[in-house]
Amino acid sequence: MILTGGLKSLLPHVLRRIIRCNRLSVSNTSGMAEGYKQANVVILHKSLADDFEKFCHANDGPLPLLYRSKPGNWSCPSLSSGSDIRNDCLQYRIYEHGACTGSLKSLEEYSEQLKDMVTFYLGCSFSFEKAVQNAGIPIRNIEQKCNVSMYKTAVPCYNVSAFSCNLVVTMRPVPESKLEAAVLATSALKEAHGAPIHMGDPGLLGIKDLSKPDYGDPVHLHPDDVPVFWACGVTAVEAVINCRAPLAFTHSPGCMFITDLKNDNLTVRSSREVPQVRCISRDPLHYSIVSAEAAQKIKTLETLIGIDPGDRGIIHLQRQDELLKACLSISHARSVLITTGFPTHFTHEPPEENDGPPGALAIAAILQALEKEVAIVTDQRAMSLNKKIIEEAVQLGILKRPVPLLSYQRESADSALMFLCEKGNPRRPRFDHLIAIERAGMAADGNYYNARKVNIKHLVDPIDDLFLAAQTIAGVTTTGVGDGGNELGMGKVKDAVKKHIKNGDVIACDVEADFTIVAGVSNWGGYAIACALYVLNTCEIHDRYLRKAVGFPQLMKKMVWLSALPSVTKEEKLLKTLLRHGVRSGKTASLELEVDGLPFYNTHSLMIEKLLQEVQQ
Repeated sequence: MILTGGLKSLLPHVLRRIIRCNRLSVSNTSGMAEGYKQANVVILHKSLADDFEKFCHANDGPLPLLYRSKPGNWSCPSLSSGSDIRNDCLQYRIYEHGACTGSLKSLEEYSEQLKDMVTFYLGCSFSFEKAVQNAGIPIRNIEQKCNVSMYKTAVPCYNVSAFSCNLVVTMRPVPESKLEAAVLATSALKEAHGAPIHMGDPGLLGIKDLSKPDYGDPVHLHPDDVPVFWACGVTAVEAVINCRAPLAFTHSPGCMFITDLKNDNLTVRSSREVPQVRCISRDPLHYSIVSAEAAQKIKTLETLIGIDPGDRGIIHLQRQDELLKACLSISHARSVLITTGFPTHFTHEPPEENDGPPGALAIAAILQALEKEVAIVTDQRAMSLNKKIIEEAVQLGILKRPVPLLSYQRESADSALMFLCEKGNPRRPRFDHLIAIERAGMAADGNYYNARKVNIKHLVDPIDDLFLAAQTIAGVTTTGVGDGGNELGMGKVKDAVKKHIKNGDVIACDVEADFTIVAGVSNWGGYAIACALYVLNTCEIHDRYLRKAVGFPQLMKKMVWLSALPSVTKEEKLLKTLLRHGVRSGKTASLELEVDGLPFYNTHSLMIEKLLQEVQQ
């Protein structure tokens, strides 16, 4: 028997000859023939072959198709010379009517049946191990002399005819400081599954226990390691099981076919192809991926909205990359709750100002276009007003359909939890992300103040409770958008507010959001969020990560998303609607311009045009 030492440097044809002679005392091919492509193997009756090929193309992350044989052809000339698929894998599995009925070292006894069967060779993550090591990243399963861990997930693949299953992934522990290097090392190797499909908490994929893989061996994480998951070709095994074919064969997980093809030394050429990694949550741990090009566009959006037309000192409140991180988090969310409303005109009816609602509706519009659930929560006294505004926004074409309108009252200690979660169960939140835009925020003394230090608490419902409760619910993140420091969510920068903003020592909001977006006008922050979500969802790298590399790219919906973005025409119509309902500007006269009798910020339309110009470049 030949032991494992030196196998990584042997040429593929030599390894196949050794495997064919059954002379290896190993359980998997991880680390063998470094730098050469390895392949998952699926052998099906020819009547199923066309549908299975379509299934592979529809889910090319887990199932990158390297080669399809003709019926009865046991070789694969474009992948290897002199190979025989009946003997060249370490071990095979046989499936009959969806049940695994045994493991085999050779398929020669089934040669007659194989004459009517087609072999599919699918890319394998073992192929990228050398590239990962070259990037200075340890391969823990090789260090621990075991097979890689493989897990069934709750992520459905795109179904084709009889082929349907959930995604299977491999997990490799990666030091947190090396996450971006791991993504960069694998993203161009699409025939080896490409970039990871998830980094962080396995529960977000529906994996309950890393110590109990469905295939392979448990791999132990070091203290600073993050579990990183790649799409896995064993997904094909699950598809074979579910199609219940009378007879089918696969490689045994981890026992790959080793090809003669070297991994391409691909170099990432443009910023559109360079991935960047951002942490968007610590509880649960969750990282996201975006292209350098998209990240730079969003950074430009953040810079654009950061100008200070009122010269109030907001530059001191701004934190870099908050727009990017907030929008990455929102992009991953399923259901979003938005709140707005600042009753700065406390002696008038209605007391609301027109900064906030347009930005909130701009966010709601893009979320609807992205097919996310969205609702708005506001003060009970303002329900009727907001209902009319939403109805007219639908009529104006700003919203695709009415947004559910909610109110919140503190009736007991657990009111916020009951509002945010089904039956108050923090494991079943109704919303993944909360956004406050130009919403009056509670100060340290429990009161709510406008910029002139006037207490307006009697006009404000305690919606801050929801943001405080969200801090205790795993998987719920929050964003605050403001332009003065007294808005909900600005507690994250309260020290800067107290130091640099007029009356900041009194008016500073004390309630933090996970992400704080500071803009010259809060509406601009809402428009920037809408534009940034468009940028993210038209980014191929981020789109692939969102859909976990299964199904088809969503870029065909680009025009729908584009039509949902704010425009000067839309916002002029909406501001006229607000004025008709008595909602007036809360900014100083120097920031206003008459447009058809409507108070309109003199930099407002220019800002929208600049944001749209940036996202469409």
